[in-house]
Amino acid sequence: MDSRDELMRHALAAAELGFHVFPLRPGEKIAALHSEKRCPRTGACRDGHAKPEQRATTDPAVIERCWSAGPFNIGIATGPSGLVVIDLDTRKSPDDVPKDGWNRRGIVDGHDVFTAVCQEAGQPVPWETRTVRTARGGTHLYFRAPSGVELRSTEGDKGNGLGWKVDTRAWGGHVVGPGSVTPNGGYTVTDDTPPAELPAWLVQRLTPKPPPARTAPIVSRSERLPAYVTAAVRGERDRVAAAQSGAHTRTLFVASVALGQLVGAGLLPSATAEAELFNAALHMITDRCQCTDREVLRTIDNGLRAGMSRPRKTPTDNTATTTAALFTERGAA
Repeated sequence: MDSRDELMRHALAAAELGFHVFPLRPGEKIAALHSEKRCPRTGACRDGHAKPEQRATTDPAVIERCWSAGPFNIGIATGPSGLVVIDLDTRKSPDDVPKDGWNRRGIVDGHDVFTAVCQEAGQPVPWETRTVRTARGGTHLYFRAPSGVELRSTEGDKGNGLGWKVDTRAWGGHVVGPGSVTPNGGYTVTDDTPPAELPAWLVQRLTPKPPPARTAPIVSRSERLPAYVTAAVRGERDRVAAAQSGAHTRTLFVASVALGQLVGAGLLPSATAEAELFNAALHMITDRCQCTDREVLRTIDNGLRAGMSRPRKTPTDNTATTTAALFTERGAA
């Protein structure tokens, strides 16, 4: 059996378990699909770039056709598969030492950190679940994702992550599936039991905190906005709120530029523009992409500043200005 057939067999076996798979580059851990920058915007991407998570499948016919084309490694999209995978990594070199807070006696790698996290929570270490040994000797612990909660992937101890050398893969992430081979070795199943339910305390620990609520500043009676400005704000707000996955950043930036032109002309307070755009973009933070509130605010800020550098001309007759006329001058980014 050649490598393509062997990898296809593993991909089909994962799909039989309900795991959504997609091809990784041969011998690597990177998706074999085109990148967002090189996306042709055709086929599955006609409504916006489809990420590997969106392309992953359990369809045997699609899998056979794909893996017949080459010896692709196997990516398992954890979100669509209903999985949360805890990735316990090992040290990559002698200089790869625990960070502050984890440089304790007995802490060597992710296995030790996860054990310590469980002990500090007064909980047993949930080793008894589907387990895969990684190419570098790390461990992937597979768990069933909780219902009613959309967990996102975490990196180390960033945000609500678990700690040094401990990552989690859920919505927005993937793991390399068993059968895959890299220059460092292969991925093999060491415990073929079904994924256990993710312990409730870990669900609570990994549940992302809701983004801070923001409301548009109240405009005083002396600062009431002209009707055409209010219409422009409403139009851009609706545009951002309707943005589809894959077009979030561009849509938000273009809308920010448009309102930034009004800010630059002294027609709209910058705080109002930022708050309106941020509230409209909240769905991007909770959607199945990797947007964060910080990234959203950065995009808004960049767009507003770009728009302010090209202020919109103040109409000589506000009553004759229509929303359509207003947008004929808007710049593109």
